[in-house]
Amino acid sequence: MAARISAAGFTPRVTHRTDQSRIETEVPNAVSAESWRDLLSVLETADSFRLVVGDSGRVAWAVVSEETPATASTVRGHGHQP
Repeated sequence: MAARISAAGFTPRVTHRTDQSRIETEVPNAVSAESWRDLLSVLETADSFRLVVGDSGRVAWAVVSEETPATASTVRGHGHQP
């Protein structure tokens, strides 16, 4: 996921935990429609994602479960975003 975010023109930061990985990137104010589409395309493959807008700017982040691929693929995409 981090490689795909990077390919979309953003700089990802990855944090690994025992049961999940969190990938986040700053989203500049001037973003092309194509970059937005690419970023959203990547984020929607995560177990959950958010775009946070604050005084210091915009940050997009995604969380991916570290479950086994067989288990994660049957669950991923079938729930509601929290």
